Amino acid sequence: MTDGQAFTGPTAAVLLGLPLPLAIERDPRLHVIATDGTRAPRRRGVVGSRTSAEPRLVAVAGVRGARVTAPADTWCSLAEHLGVDDLIAAGERLLGLPAPLADEPMIDEAIQRHGSKRGTRRLAEARQAIRANVYSRRETFTRLVLTRAGFPEPEPNGPILLRSGRRTRGDLVFRAYKVLVEYDGEQHLFDVGQWATDVSRLNDLIDDGWWVIRITKGTPRADLLARTARALADRGWVGVAGGSR
Repeated sequence: MTDGQAFTGPTAAVLLGLPLPLAIERDPRLHVIATDGTRAPRRRGVVGSRTSAEPRLVAVAGVRGARVTAPADTWCSLAEHLGVDDLIAAGERLLGLPAPLADEPMIDEAIQRHGSKRGTRRLAEARQAIRANVYSRRETFTRLVLTRAGFPEPEPNGPILLRSGRRTRGDLVFRAYKVLVEYDGEQHLFDVGQWATDVSRLNDLIDDGWWVIRITKGTPRADLLARTARALADRGWVGVAGGSR
């Protein structure tokens, strides 16, 4: 790669830690962009492109000499590869946990640089939906299911102060109703220490009056919606859940 080339798209996303669908993440092709006015690179195993938009570039941690488009520019470049929901999930990593990779002004500036390239409409729709403090793709997808069904929007990883003085977080927090939805990932099956910590935390939340709904990757959508509706209604919510998609 020349000084005027950098990794972009899915390749940059993998290097930066933006979550992607597994099929795209495992695609062995390298996405490389020319930013210095030269032609797009063409060789076997490389998906080349060029731009005059001057995207921000950053170094790749642990890979001497390699550069990638900055996190917000990388997210914009994913608009031609991902559907809206996957784009939202990748965008939420920019503002998410354990530490943000960008801030909102950086994202908006990158969108301006992206201009009217492919995926612009998906990018605009995803930009309106991304939220801060999200930890995983599954949290994103669960929140989207709930809000599209007509429920109030929960806080991603909202902080909770218990009566004991302990501070904790809930994955998706309906604070006004003391209801939270907790996503149990597969790591809970293999990390005994983390499992014990989570059990203790959830017991403390229940003791403090929180209604905890635990779900997994295999939880049916209808079950999630029914349990959430029952919990919120019991705590005084008077809305009507339905769902548009």
